[in-house]
Amino acid sequence: MIEFTMDNLLFMVPIASVLALAVAFIFYKQIFSLDKGTPEMQAISDKIEEGAMAYLRQQYKTIGIIAVIVAVVIAVVGLLFEDFEDYLNYKVAIAFVIGAAFSILSGFIGMKVSVNSNIRTASAARGSLDAAFKTSFRGGAISGIAVSLLSLAGLFLVFYVYYIWCDESMTTTLHSVVGYAFGASMAALFAQLGGGIYTKAADVGADLVGKVEAGIPEDDPRNPAVIADLVGDNVGDCAGRGADIFESTAAEIIGAMVIGLAIFNIPLAEFTFGANVANFVFFPLVLIAFGLIASLIGIFCVRLPSEDADVIKALNLGYYITIALVIVALFLTTFLMFGDIENVKWLYFAFAGLVGIALGLIIVYVTQYYTGDHKPVKTIAEQSESGPATNVIMGLSVGLESTVLPVIFIGIALVASFLLGYYAVDGGSSIFGLYGTAVATIAMLASSAFILAEDTFGPITDNAGGIAEMSNQPSEVRDRTDKLDAVGNTTKALTKGYAMSSAALAAFLLFAAYFEIVAEAVPYPSTIIDEMDKVILGDPLIFVGGLIGAGLVFFFASLAIRAVGSAAGEMVQEVRNQFADGKIMAGEKEPDYASCVTIATQSALKQMVVPALLPILTPIVFGLIYKLVLPEELACAPYAVGGLIMVATIVGILMANFLNNGGGAWDNAKKYIEEGHHGGKKSPAHAAAVVGDTVGDPFKDTAGPSIHVLVKLLSTICLVTAVLYI
Repeated sequence: MIEFTMDNLLFMVPIASVLALAVAFIFYKQIFSLDKGTPEMQAISDKIEEGAMAYLRQQYKTIGIIAVIVAVVIAVVGLLFEDFEDYLNYKVAIAFVIGAAFSILSGFIGMKVSVNSNIRTASAARGSLDAAFKTSFRGGAISGIAVSLLSLAGLFLVFYVYYIWCDESMTTTLHSVVGYAFGASMAALFAQLGGGIYTKAADVGADLVGKVEAGIPEDDPRNPAVIADLVGDNVGDCAGRGADIFESTAAEIIGAMVIGLAIFNIPLAEFTFGANVANFVFFPLVLIAFGLIASLIGIFCVRLPSEDADVIKALNLGYYITIALVIVALFLTTFLMFGDIENVKWLYFAFAGLVGIALGLIIVYVTQYYTGDHKPVKTIAEQSESGPATNVIMGLSVGLESTVLPVIFIGIALVASFLLGYYAVDGGSSIFGLYGTAVATIAMLASSAFILAEDTFGPITDNAGGIAEMSNQPSEVRDRTDKLDAVGNTTKALTKGYAMSSAALAAFLLFAAYFEIVAEAVPYPSTIIDEMDKVILGDPLIFVGGLIGAGLVFFFASLAIRAVGSAAGEMVQEVRNQFADGKIMAGEKEPDYASCVTIATQSALKQMVVPALLPILTPIVFGLIYKLVLPEELACAPYAVGGLIMVATIVGILMANFLNNGGGAWDNAKKYIEEGHHGGKKSPAHAAAVVGDTVGDPFKDTAGPSIHVLVKLLSTICLVTAVLYI
């Protein structure tokens, strides 16, 4: 039975949840009590909200139908096959539905807050930069807090109910709870992919016809695709990213708990830990709870001391305060939870967590170098003077190069955290080494509420700028929103880097957790290390699994980019048709915004299903074929599936990094030219940069972020279905 004591610190989970709920409610009351601006501003905002809500209703209906079908299959398989009932049953199905539902709710909250904060930010910008900044950041904070709260509290509630009310063992409970991670991952992939297709279809159409062909500004009200573009910021960057961060936190907590279960199940003859051995399972929940409180304090510390203050410095101060508090919580938590356990050196685990935090910071700075106002972006801008071809060539080169440093630092972090965990017990142990990587991952994710607040801040300010321009606000208002929007573009790029680095550690963590499930399911005594050692890529049968995993990532990226290209083609044609008679440009008729919103919605919903189902079906079909076809003496299905996960993870990390950074560099090279360099707006270099930015759009906002989810979904689906391959 779970008791809330100073030994396990589990009481911090409800405390952090209540505090987070209170702060989110305070911010909600503050934001929603603010003025919504002029009737013209409100009319534009209403169109954005109407389009976003219409899209989400259709998308969530699709996700809901698929989730119910999958849940029924999970429950029925457990009923029909007794050998599987400990791993596939109605309790796993219920946890799956709850995980998917909470992931959907996270995305909905992110979008709802954004579409109601953007208009209030635009209105506040009529008064001062400080008022607009506070409105936009605290609007983003509501989303960040709510998503982190749902992830932590929802997972804890499912775990608590199964462990206490259902009177299950720790092992059986976690077998059921992995369904929660699978549901969260599946819903997040649909949300991220669909939102990415929507937003980039609209963005490409608005840019190519509006900026390049018609020569009008980005948010000019004469552009028929402008409302769809603004809607896309919400359904992609807010709803999609909210579901993504929810999935990341939930899946990685569960993965770390499963690794902790491997320690919990070590025979007493090998190690003597006493009653506190359950703390290895509880630790991820407790540290994330402390991290949520640290993020709340960091969010409150973000403020502009003056109208001329540097916005990015204000955000960085809040982030550094959050990180400092997380570090304090890390050392306190490891000491209180592991300090009294015999043979365990708690300080080693604290330093493993410090490695994860350091990796997050380093990757953020590497991302900033390749996508910010530095040499790579300036080189792309310079090459734009030679035309679109050289711009694209240089952008591809920058994206490919940007994978090198992250690989080095991720490798160092994995080795360092593994070694720290390995030597955290007398004599060394590989299981504890794996737990060291789990601690590093959870420590990195502890600040996720603040990170998501920064991420949602970006689309809020982007929309606020669009509303200000479309409603013909004075130039000083647009200057303030432009300043915030520029910072928002930076924070969005940085959070993609953070998501990539956390995905790298998390994917390895979930890969290891998969083999803990395999070790429990095989019909002979085994350990997680024994099973991982059987993934020998020199074995042709297992090598094929790795090959399929690598091909899966490339094929998925292809489908995601193609979906944007197809949808954008329809959008471009629609905008050209509306411009054809010249009446819109002459001010003689209004653009038909609704038709562009409809094209983006229908294209996203139609083209998100196949790519999203691909990572769900591929490992299952592959594993079952191996199990049913191979003779018994060559049986290796669980290890071939492990090879698939391993190689897909490696290739996915590289591919996501290339796509995110390459796309971000193209985007900021365009913005660099728009600031007046290399001829400025409407120059040949600018036209070439717009083409490069258009190529990069599906890279950084559709395929790249979706691959973050894909590599984790592969592991979570295999956590649930591992027993099928044995």
